[in-house]
Amino acid sequence: MTQMQADIGLIGLAVMGQNLVLNMNDHGYAVVVFNRTVSKVDDFLEGPAKGTKVIPSHSLAEFFKVLKRPRKVMMMVKAGQAVDDLIEECLPFLEKGDIVIDGGNSHYPDSERRMKSLAEKGILFMGAGISGGEEGARNGPSPCCEWIGEGGAGHYVKMVHNGIEYGDMQLICEAYQLLREVLGLSVDEIKEIFLSWNKGVLSSYLIEITSGVLSHKDTDGTPLVDKILDVAGQKGTGKWTAISALDLGQPVTLIGEAVFARCLSSLKEERIKASKLFPRHKIPFTGDKKQFIEDVRQALYASKIISYAQGFMLMKAAADDFKWHLNYGSIALIWREGCIIRSQFLNNIKTAYDKTSTLQNLLFDDYFRGEILSAEIGWRRVIAKAVEHGVPMPCFSTALAFFDGYRSERLPANLLQGLRDFFGAHTYERIDSPRGKFFHTNWTGTGGNTTAGSYSI
Repeated sequence: MTQMQADIGLIGLAVMGQNLVLNMNDHGYAVVVFNRTVSKVDDFLEGPAKGTKVIPSHSLAEFFKVLKRPRKVMMMVKAGQAVDDLIEECLPFLEKGDIVIDGGNSHYPDSERRMKSLAEKGILFMGAGISGGEEGARNGPSPCCEWIGEGGAGHYVKMVHNGIEYGDMQLICEAYQLLREVLGLSVDEIKEIFLSWNKGVLSSYLIEITSGVLSHKDTDGTPLVDKILDVAGQKGTGKWTAISALDLGQPVTLIGEAVFARCLSSLKEERIKASKLFPRHKIPFTGDKKQFIEDVRQALYASKIISYAQGFMLMKAAADDFKWHLNYGSIALIWREGCIIRSQFLNNIKTAYDKTSTLQNLLFDDYFRGEILSAEIGWRRVIAKAVEHGVPMPCFSTALAFFDGYRSERLPANLLQGLRDFFGAHTYERIDSPRGKFFHTNWTGTGGNTTAGSYSI
């Protein structure tokens, strides 16, 4: 083992770990690497890292021996127990002032717990949310790298990023399905539409690669996308976002529907059976195809605005709950370059928060208000047409339902509270009394005046 001292160490040589190491090496940093399966260390040094200054190690003792103090250790391992186990194995080699960085997709409560536990030992812990995939790890980080906040703040923002990513992809897929099944367009025709959309307000990495996926041909010359099984996988961060929204009482409906859409896709055999029991009655499209394509674009754009508005609502609620000081304009900036949801659209979000740092909701910004109002008619036409043709639009539909609910001064929750009070004595507030004053009605004359305890979400 060379006696050269390393600036930083990285443990976990999967694709992301390897590319981050090569990136750091390119920028002049001496990096020592270790992997639980030590043969991966040798494979890496003899393969992608051949000819570099990357330092191999075959045990944690060797790994820590060459690290400069204070030691900086980056962990790129699977989220969950594996991170805790690795930290425990590293503790005998760590000293006060050393820095442990978790660069995986860890759940933010775990990052909070690890920060507090290591702080008791004088060790600094950082939860680093990393996006951009293999290419981003190799050629990033983006110009927009930022300190988000203490504890689990970084991983929380990364979690919401991934949830929005779920939503963005589902919205794209719904636009694709509308064009395919309602208009009957070919894959090549739809590819050209996405190419044109990428030149306007929808310009983004995901729109760009959609045209790339649609243009790829299988060995027989037919579109590869038609040969891919329609069963979507997921790793959990979308689910975590939806659960956090429920915990914080935030109506992040679009990300939730995007997660459920993947769950529904996994029921392939049941869907095949249901398709035979409940066959869709196909009807020919009537109307202006060119206008419908534009309506789909407007629906995609409006739904995307709603998704991001909901995501930022969730981060605001989490910041209030966990006492984090999040800079929302800065978050939009770091998402703008290098990550999976990078897009031109994020410039407008940054501008909105730069203009009004206390902005309650993106929909209250003049720019986004105008964009929603401009897209609304086409958005509604698209969903009506999808219902008519029996094409499922879970995210387009829930986005519009949220918008209609959010802009409703009065919702039927008054009846809901009356029902809750009737059967469970859960009480209600009155419009002619101050907020916080609760009432109970003895609806049947036999229920008495005792009320049930309640809680606020």
